[in-house]
Amino acid sequence: MDLPKNTTPDPAAAAAVQELMGGRFGEMSTLNNYMHQSFTMRGRDAIIPFYDLVSSIMAEELGHVELVSAAINLLQNGGEPEGAKVSDAPLEKLNNAGGLRHQFINNGNSALVTDAGGKPWQGDYVFNSGNLVLDMLHNFFLESGARMGKLRVYECSNHPVAKRLCGYLLCRGGVHQLAYAVALSKITGVDVPKMLPIPDIKLDKIPECAEFIEKGLHRSLYRFSANDYKNIEAVFNGTHPDDGLPLEVREGTMPGHPLADLPAVPSSGIPSYNMDELREMSARLMKNM
Repeated sequence: MDLPKNTTPDPAAAAAVQELMGGRFGEMSTLNNYMHQSFTMRGRDAIIPFYDLVSSIMAEELGHVELVSAAINLLQNGGEPEGAKVSDAPLEKLNNAGGLRHQFINNGNSALVTDAGGKPWQGDYVFNSGNLVLDMLHNFFLESGARMGKLRVYECSNHPVAKRLCGYLLCRGGVHQLAYAVALSKITGVDVPKMLPIPDIKLDKIPECAEFIEKGLHRSLYRFSANDYKNIEAVFNGTHPDDGLPLEVREGTMPGHPLADLPAVPSSGIPSYNMDELREMSARLMKNM
């Protein structure tokens, strides 16, 4: 998914989006929960459709971590005056903008592995009981909390980067929430999808979701492998509770887009080498590949 480029900086929005990175319900949590559950799933061959489901969603979550990081970087970009001298207090604008000061003091004016308050992501956010029903229930709760966070971040900023990011993640996170609801129904017989959406705000209320709904991304999982995860359809099937359209599993990976090439910030020593020297060094390295 592509993000708007050449936008104005908004450190306050960047701080809010940090919650989607390192908060309890952020992308670091979804990635690491599903990663460790898939790595240690016992009796895997007997429950292979559920293993395939968790593993394929885990693969997508890695891309979401990258995407949220890219959004935070764009929201921070341009906060220092071009050509500013160290003595000109080039960080004053960022310091007064209501963001997380750690982003530009100890980081390269970029994403942190923290929540919106600057608290580092914690390993004990990972839940891996080994009990299939309990883990699927936890994952359903985790995706529901993640959806809440995305909705609230969406509501607190009009910046085009934050809006587009949240629209996309609400669409894709909703698929994961539904996938775990369907998985619980398959195991227990309880009609969990009837609880959706949680929170009770449907995607058609969010204009930034329309493009992705049109592409069917609100009801599709991806296999993320040519040879693996062949049994997802045994769990992820039926219809979407909002529009009644069929759930589907798509082959391959999701289409990607290049990350923005953020400019150097000489006044902060980023990247500190002379840019002409770096280009020459890069050209030499690429020539030897």
